[in-house]
Amino acid sequence: MSTEQAPDDARSALIALRAEVGKAVVGNDAAVTGLILALLCRGHVLLEGVPGVAKTLLVRALAASLDLKTTRVQFTPDLMPGDVTGSIVYDAHSGEFSFREGPVFTNLMLADEINRTPPKTQSSLLEAMEERQVSIDGRTRPLPDPFIVIATQNPVEYEGTYPLPEAQLDRFLLKLTMPAPSREDEVAILLRHAQGFDPRELAAAGVRPVAGAAELAAARQAVAKVTVGPEVIGYVVDLCRATRELPAVRLGVSPRGATGLLAVTRAWAWLAGRDYATPDDVKALARPALRHRLDVRPEAELEGVTADGVLDRVLAAVPVPR
Repeated sequence: MSTEQAPDDARSALIALRAEVGKAVVGNDAAVTGLILALLCRGHVLLEGVPGVAKTLLVRALAASLDLKTTRVQFTPDLMPGDVTGSIVYDAHSGEFSFREGPVFTNLMLADEINRTPPKTQSSLLEAMEERQVSIDGRTRPLPDPFIVIATQNPVEYEGTYPLPEAQLDRFLLKLTMPAPSREDEVAILLRHAQGFDPRELAAAGVRPVAGAAELAAARQAVAKVTVGPEVIGYVVDLCRATRELPAVRLGVSPRGATGLLAVTRAWAWLAGRDYATPDDVKALARPALRHRLDVRPEAELEGVTADGVLDRVLAAVPVPR
């Protein structure tokens, strides 16, 4: 395979992920595309939706479609930080202490129902997500590459949940919402189950690895070459700055959020087969890249203001470069 062909082959492999995931999950194309963008950007994803809309199945299907090491952690109220990062254990045979790696030492980590565990355990992921390393007992241990966290959560108003702190929310590249399926999709889901589909047996459904570390590495190199003009960069900055000036917003988008929006914009353009980004790319990714970085004032929430509503206003108000 020549160097010139590698980016196109990598793009084809990543696009094929959609079809593989579709063997197990009906609909939710936007969420699948968002997960692929996160893989391209080495970013973490927060998947939010009510119980039973296939959040976990979506991530498991993606993991089965990738030739990468994956782990799954069910976050519960009694989960301890060491259960995630690993811990020092005593070996009675050798009489020595050794480090036992936790499930965070993987390529793709599914943090299931992350907001059902207390903040102390939630925060154990912060260093891993930002620095891609774990520090225990005075020693820093690097995580594998690639490494991304895909966390699912129920809406915070549900009983028994702990809202993620702003500092941790800002570590997620994208927040993807999974609504209840349409009637047509729900009929298709039930037909699959009536025909014997078992969500616990993805291999039986024909889900196979179609991309791995080599394709991701080639794709990331190609994404890094996507051209972003000064007018597009200015548009990203203007959108993010506009969120900080609205009276309904207590905390607007940070510079980290602006760099995240820029990163997924380039990945989106490359996935679409272009080597340059446009303002329309920015508009397409603004909501998933920025919605979780906005802190709407409580009094505004009582009046029905939402983060997506704020972003709709900003996208309508900020002039689009031509």
